Amino acid sequence: MILLIGGSGYVGKTFQTFLSERNIPYSNVSRSEVDYYDKAQLAQLIKETKTTFLINAAGYTGKPNVDACEDHKTDTLLGNAILPGVIREVCEDLKLTWGHVSSGCIYTGRPSDGNGFTETDPPNFSFRTNNCSFYSGTKALGEEVLEGAENCYIWRLRIPFNHIDSPRNYLSKLLTYEYLLEAENSISHLDDFVAACIATWKNKIPSGIYNITNPGSVTTKQVVELLQQHLTPERSFKFFENEDEFMQKAARTPRSNCVLDSSKIIQAGITLRPAEEAIIHSLNNWSANQN
Repeated sequence: MILLIGGSGYVGKTFQTFLSERNIPYSNVSRSEVDYYDKAQLAQLIKETKTTFLINAAGYTGKPNVDACEDHKTDTLLGNAILPGVIREVCEDLKLTWGHVSSGCIYTGRPSDGNGFTETDPPNFSFRTNNCSFYSGTKALGEEVLEGAENCYIWRLRIPFNHIDSPRNYLSKLLTYEYLLEAENSISHLDDFVAACIATWKNKIPSGIYNITNPGSVTTKQVVELLQQHLTPERSFKFFENEDEFMQKAARTPRSNCVLDSSKIIQAGITLRPAEEAIIHSLNNWSANQN
């Protein structure tokens, strides 16, 4: 039995769909049912449900974007940094293997060698580097809390998208915003991400941190070109002149734009489609007007 925490969120719902379609037994717990910030309640739930694997897809991202985290710092800190520590303590006490949805937003740019950031590179977009949003800072703290954790997978997600229109979908965002910021990023097809997360457990690969992003990187303009080719040929897009204008007109807090190296998860035998291929597939199967 898989215990899913945070199943009502954008990522959590995709976990629910994946598990349901494959008839994998799971239980989705909401905080209204069980206060999973309480170690005793969480431990009791794990025992009652005979949980064999736990997925933490909970966290606080802010709506409509990370700017909202600047106004809800307590919730952001609790969801992104405190909760992982609570779950760690309970799972280690019960010798339970588990997985935590983290983020690649703890980085900015590329390493000095020009490649993508690997799992061993220290975050450079965090409170310790004093250049980040509150959201990214708390996600980096969450990974610090889990340093050295036993039987724990840390799955780093980066700019999720798929074929289903949603306010959280990267492709939907590009179609919605009046102006766009040109940047280069790694991205994660949400269905590929979830499948890879489950595979880390089912295939019993070594626990630890994994960058689960589709191989390669894309720029905003490259994605816009794909949107025009495969979905909205009549649509034109406008861009900010630079990041300074973006910060002045559209954002309250700095954004992470970065490239991650996904070779570790691929070398573990888990396949991920190239980023551009995943985008094209999503656009060719686009399903609009979804929540």
